[in-house]
Amino acid sequence: WEKALELLDSMEGRGVKPDVFSYNATISACEKGKQWEKALELLFLMKDHGVKPNIISYNAAISACEKSGKWRKSLALLDSMGSRGVK
Repeated sequence: WEKALELLDSMEGRGVKPDVFSYNATISACEKGKQWEKALELLFLMKDHGVKPNIISYNAAISACEKSGKWRKSLALLDSMGSRGVK
């Protein structure tokens, strides 16, 4: 997960704008590393960087919370998907 974060951070420095696939891969890496807080941070950062989270983004973030025992956060994310236009 740390390498994935490094790569994501270095993309903009190299003139490459991270897209939804880049963020999804990094959120997924955070999920596997049980870094639920970082996964959520990335999910919410996407919008600030002009990238719209999709169902895969939310699924990875929900899974990161679930695997870390943060089931209430998982449910909150699931509930928020509809209001954020994620189908």
